[in-house]
Amino acid sequence: MITTSHKAKQFGVFIIKLLIVIAAFYFIYHQLASNDKLDWVKFSELIHRKASFFGITFLLLFSIVNRYLEILKWQNLVAFVRPISVGESTKQVLGALTAGIFTPNGLGEYAGKALYFDRTKTITILFLNFICNGIQMIFTIVFGLLGLAIIGYGKEVVFVSIFVLLLSTLLFFSKKVTVKGYSLEKLMIKIGEIPREIHAKNTILAVSRYLVFSHQYYFLFLAFDVDLPYVTLMATIAVVYFLASSLPSFQFLDFAVKGSVAMFFFGKLGVNEWIVVFISTLMWFLNVVLPVVIGSYYVLQFKVGHKER
Repeated sequence: MITTSHKAKQFGVFIIKLLIVIAAFYFIYHQLASNDKLDWVKFSELIHRKASFFGITFLLLFSIVNRYLEILKWQNLVAFVRPISVGESTKQVLGALTAGIFTPNGLGEYAGKALYFDRTKTITILFLNFICNGIQMIFTIVFGLLGLAIIGYGKEVVFVSIFVLLLSTLLFFSKKVTVKGYSLEKLMIKIGEIPREIHAKNTILAVSRYLVFSHQYYFLFLAFDVDLPYVTLMATIAVVYFLASSLPSFQFLDFAVKGSVAMFFFGKLGVNEWIVVFISTLMWFLNVVLPVVIGSYYVLQFKVGHKER
């Protein structure tokens, strides 16, 4: 009876892992096949005309560095619980990415990473993932507001800044308000418990990662013969990432959300709509689809009961 129960459990876990992988690939296929803004014939012709070994390698290198920096960020933060290798961090980051691709704003990543640890560490792992994503979001907001100011939306930046100031003031005075045992004050204390060295490294890696994927976007525009000043192009990219990241979305819809925002702002600069759509799709493919393909392997290899303690 015990053996049968164990086999049934193992089979059930395998089915769940398989369903996660199938669902991830289905959502990717569905978004690519159903996007009526993508002219695949034109896209294919352009790729054949522009593609070169050096160009493809150059762009792939950005994707590798982008994801590697995220892996180092997670390894650095998890050291607060216990040291893990780069290989183990890779497994957790890519496996969680695959599990979270069809969840709102990648929330499944939180649960995915927690599964690699003992249940007693779940709250801590969720908290560390919040810190990991939070620092990235802070720089996305900072660079995004700077970008808005550069491309001529100074009044909007002032309005947002005033709103953030008022919200920060409100949060400061309500920091001791407790909701189900949690408060902003307790959150700040928890953040303060993490060593400064870890916070400093997390900040450096977050800035580096932002610069990497924003410049990958920049070089893709250059590859598609978009001739705009560096500052204008980078500022617009920063705005697109800022506004797209502020909207509720799913990972598998990432390119559609960013593509829609990008079409609005780059359209004002005279960039062809189909070029913007293709670049947004390529960014999504390089930085989400490819890591999910690798992450699928880690999802299938995941074993219940073999967790970091």
